[in-house]
Amino acid sequence: MIWTILIALYGLLIAIGGIIGYTKARSRISLMMGLGSGVALLFAAYATTTTPTNRVGALFFANLVAIALAIFFGFRWRTTRKFMPAGLMSILSIAATIAFTVGFITTASNS
Repeated sequence: MIWTILIALYGLLIAIGGIIGYTKARSRISLMMGLGSGVALLFAAYATTTTPTNRVGALFFANLVAIALAIFFGFRWRTTRKFMPAGLMSILSIAATIAFTVGFITTASNS
Protein backbone atom coordinates (compact mmCIF):
# COMPACT_ATOMS: atom_id res chain seq x y z
CA MET A 1 0.00 0.00 0.00
CA ILE A 2 2.75 2.46 0.90
CA TRP A 3 4.49 1.86 -2.44
CA THR A 4 1.29 2.62 -4.32
CA ILE A 5 0.97 5.96 -2.54
CA LEU A 6 4.65 6.88 -2.99
CA ILE A 7 4.69 6.04 -6.69
CA ALA A 8 1.40 7.89 -7.26
CA LEU A 9 2.62 10.99 -5.42
CA TYR A 10 5.88 11.00 -7.35
CA GLY A 11 3.98 10.56 -10.62
CA LEU A 12 1.64 13.44 -9.77
CA LEU A 13 4.58 15.70 -8.90
CA ILE A 14 6.29 14.88 -12.19
CA ALA A 15 3.09 15.51 -14.18
CA ILE A 16 2.43 18.80 -12.37
CA GLY A 17 6.03 19.82 -13.00
CA GLY A 18 5.55 19.22 -16.72
CA ILE A 19 2.42 21.36 -16.72
CA ILE A 20 4.20 24.14 -14.83
CA GLY A 21 7.12 23.96 -17.27
CA TYR A 22 4.71 24.42 -20.12
CA THR A 23 2.84 27.34 -18.56
CA LYS A 24 6.02 29.21 -17.52
CA ALA A 25 8.30 28.57 -20.48
CA ARG A 26 5.88 27.33 -23.15
CA SER A 27 7.97 24.18 -23.34
CA ARG A 28 5.99 21.50 -25.12
CA ILE A 29 8.77 19.02 -24.39
CA SER A 30 8.31 19.62 -20.64
CA LEU A 31 4.59 19.06 -21.02
CA MET A 32 4.91 15.86 -23.05
CA MET A 33 7.71 14.34 -20.99
CA GLY A 34 6.19 15.38 -17.66
CA LEU A 35 2.76 14.02 -18.51
CA GLY A 36 4.23 10.91 -20.14
CA SER A 37 6.41 10.10 -17.14
CA GLY A 38 3.59 10.96 -14.74
CA VAL A 39 1.10 8.68 -16.52
CA ALA A 40 3.68 5.87 -16.64
CA LEU A 41 4.26 6.22 -12.90
CA LEU A 42 0.52 6.32 -12.19
CA PHE A 43 0.18 3.13 -14.23
CA ALA A 44 2.95 1.57 -12.11
CA ALA A 45 1.15 2.71 -8.94
CA TYR A 46 -2.02 1.01 -10.14
CA ALA A 47 -0.10 -2.16 -10.99
CA THR A 48 1.19 -2.40 -7.40
CA THR A 49 -2.39 -2.95 -6.22
CA THR A 50 -2.74 -6.25 -8.10
CA THR A 51 -0.85 -9.52 -7.60
CA PRO A 52 2.54 -9.71 -5.81
CA THR A 53 4.25 -10.55 -9.11
CA ASN A 54 2.86 -7.38 -10.66
CA ARG A 55 3.94 -5.42 -7.57
CA VAL A 56 7.57 -6.44 -8.08
CA GLY A 57 7.45 -5.56 -11.77
CA ALA A 58 5.71 -2.25 -11.09
CA LEU A 59 8.32 -1.26 -8.52
CA PHE A 60 11.07 -2.18 -10.97
CA PHE A 61 9.43 -0.09 -13.70
CA ALA A 62 8.90 2.87 -11.37
CA ASN A 63 12.54 2.58 -10.37
CA LEU A 64 13.65 2.72 -14.02
CA VAL A 65 11.59 5.86 -14.61
CA ALA A 66 13.00 7.47 -11.45
CA ILE A 67 16.57 6.61 -12.48
CA ALA A 68 16.03 8.09 -15.95
CA LEU A 69 14.57 11.28 -14.44
CA ALA A 70 17.40 11.53 -11.88
CA ILE A 71 19.97 11.31 -14.67
CA PHE A 72 18.14 13.83 -16.84
CA PHE A 73 17.60 16.37 -14.07
CA GLY A 74 21.13 15.81 -12.75
CA PHE A 75 22.59 16.75 -16.14
CA ARG A 76 20.20 19.68 -16.39
CA TRP A 77 21.19 20.92 -12.93
CA ARG A 78 24.87 20.59 -13.78
CA THR A 79 24.37 22.52 -17.03
CA THR A 80 22.18 25.36 -15.76
CA ARG A 81 23.48 25.47 -12.16
CA LYS A 82 19.94 26.49 -11.12
CA PHE A 83 18.36 24.68 -8.21
CA MET A 84 14.82 25.32 -9.43
CA PRO A 85 13.52 23.17 -11.00
CA ALA A 86 16.41 20.90 -12.03
CA GLY A 87 18.10 20.61 -8.62
CA LEU A 88 14.89 19.99 -6.74
CA MET A 89 13.68 17.39 -9.23
CA SER A 90 17.10 15.74 -9.26
CA ILE A 91 17.07 15.34 -5.48
CA LEU A 92 13.45 14.17 -5.53
CA SER A 93 14.22 11.62 -8.26
CA ILE A 94 17.26 10.29 -6.37
CA ALA A 95 15.13 9.91 -3.23
CA ALA A 96 12.44 8.13 -5.27
CA THR A 97 15.07 5.83 -6.79
CA ILE A 98 16.34 4.87 -3.34
CA ALA A 99 12.81 4.33 -2.00
CA PHE A 100 11.69 2.26 -5.00
CA THR A 101 14.87 0.17 -4.84
CA VAL A 102 14.20 -0.63 -1.19
CA GLY A 103 10.60 -1.47 -2.07
CA PHE A 104 11.67 -3.67 -4.95
CA ILE A 105 14.19 -5.59 -2.83
CA THR A 106 11.83 -6.10 0.11
CA THR A 107 8.87 -7.03 -2.08
CA ALA A 108 10.92 -9.40 -4.24
CA SER A 109 12.37 -11.15 -1.22
CA ASN A 110 8.91 -11.58 0.36
CA SER A 111 7.28 -13.12 -2.72
